[in-house]
Parts: sequence; structure tokens; C-alpha cells
Amino acid sequence: MHNASRKSLFRSRLKLVVKAIESGDKEAAKAAYSAAVPIIDRMVKTALVHKNKAARHKSRLDARIKAMA
Repeated sequence: MHNASRKSLFRSRLKLVVKAIESGDKEAAKAAYSAAVPIIDRMVKTALVHKNKAARHKSRLDARIKAMA
């Protein structure tokens, strides 16, 4: 139960970033990304998510934000 709520938090933070990217608002996407990074890192620290998976998510989200016009 405890891990389920944490994984849900992880996924919902990722979805907030993706939603901001899709809306086209670069500032909102940056803000959502900066809020999501500490959550992602915390999941790695508690071994809920593998470090490579976390790095992959962060890298891909950052690349999508940088590619915004």
C-alpha cells in the first residue's frame, strides 16, 4: 500500500510535466519538471524505481522541454 501511493505520486508528477508540454506552455512545463525531479530522485533513493529508469525519464522530459519553440 505504501509503495503503491508512492508509485502513483511518481506517475502523476510525470503526467503533469507531459500535460504541460502538450499544452505548449514552456514556463509551466519547466515549473512542473523542476517539481518532478526531486520526486523522481526520492523514488530512486528508496529503491522504488531503478536509477537508469529515473535518468531516462528525466532526460526525455528535459529534451522535450528544450525542443519546445
